[in-house]
Amino acid sequence: MEVREPPAKYLVQARYKQTEVGVIPNDWQVGLLAEFAQIRTGIAKNANASLLDPIEVPYLRVANVQDGYLDLSELSTIKIDSSDLRRFSVLPDDVLMNEGGDLDKLGRGALWRGEIQPCVHQNHVFVVRCRDGLLPEFLNAWTSSPVARRYFLLAGRQTTNLASINKTSLGQLPVPVPARVVEQQAIAEALGDADALIDSLEHLLAKKRQIKQGAMRVLLTGQQRLPGFVGEWECKLIGQFTDCTAGGTPSTSVSEYWGGAIRWMNSGDLNLKTVTEVEGRITDAGLRNSSTKLVPAGCVLIGLAGQGRTRGTVAINLVPLCTNQSIAAIFPNDSFDSRYLYYNLDRRYDELRVLSAGDGGRGGLNLTIIRSLSVPFPPIQEQSAIAAVLSDMDAEVAALEARLAKARQVKQGMVQALLTGRIRLV
Repeated sequence: MEVREPPAKYLVQARYKQTEVGVIPNDWQVGLLAEFAQIRTGIAKNANASLLDPIEVPYLRVANVQDGYLDLSELSTIKIDSSDLRRFSVLPDDVLMNEGGDLDKLGRGALWRGEIQPCVHQNHVFVVRCRDGLLPEFLNAWTSSPVARRYFLLAGRQTTNLASINKTSLGQLPVPVPARVVEQQAIAEALGDADALIDSLEHLLAKKRQIKQGAMRVLLTGQQRLPGFVGEWECKLIGQFTDCTAGGTPSTSVSEYWGGAIRWMNSGDLNLKTVTEVEGRITDAGLRNSSTKLVPAGCVLIGLAGQGRTRGTVAINLVPLCTNQSIAAIFPNDSFDSRYLYYNLDRRYDELRVLSAGDGGRGGLNLTIIRSLSVPFPPIQEQSAIAAVLSDMDAEVAALEARLAKARQVKQGMVQALLTGRIRLV
């Protein structure tokens, strides 16, 4: 649902007031969560508890209550006394809010629609049961607003490994409430529509990525051939059809080595996958006075050392650049398609991590290991055809990622505008 800014004349006529949650319409009120809802604590696990009439029921944990949605893929059960079932049951339209976990997860909430009955909640998940005048859908939307998130961060109690918020502090969360329930409903529905769009894009993106992974598996191994291609493949070592080199870093203490016109990348830039631009720049003097080399466009780049995830990460550069010593560049030539090699190595991330594991798991790749990697090697025409198919899939994924990023940005703008009454829907 698209939300448009109302004409200026209506904004001028509208009347607003300053409150502890910011500027809101005059006909809205601000109160504490405890005034608008009942906050219920959950049941604590106690293996030694004596139960008169035990029953086993599903129960919700922090892991089940995600930010705006429920993850019920793994639902635990607990034995409780039948007399406690009513007290700890989760009912339809309850808002679930987390009591503990990482600091950024405090207050993270989701709306319970009665997905499983009966179901109880553990003591680390609060049940917030709205009274008349406050719609649970509106409250659930408010808990994801910047103002509410900021409150949870400030009210949460941080320990060494975890953070928590108690019932009293949660009850003091300020909540702006439109006087008319129909306005609360309209706001909740608009934000719900935005969430539904985001959810559909996330599912579509996951499906596209899964399809691409399947295509890489069969196309890059010859299990499935593209139309028009026949004949046996051979396997070659990278060192048999090209060579590779590692980079270097100019001295950081010599200012004349830095800030020039030559692109210079570090291992963090490998996450870009397709490298067209990097922040680093070195000068001609920096190139001459270090072990780094100017590598041509079309090299397959691979992370070498360290415990981080960049070890074994593969990218391809579309522009000439230099790299630091944590990156190897596999040189292009006319005997193979660099894009085909990039896709082949990219799908072998786990294998590269195993090959590079040293004592204590730190390890590192090196040029010898890279040269000895075996690659299924079809004729270059088939390599290029496979790379083109996978490149088209990458373009589809990138387009979906852009749409998803835009949808999330729009949703954030809607949250800011609708939950403060800056834009009114009714």
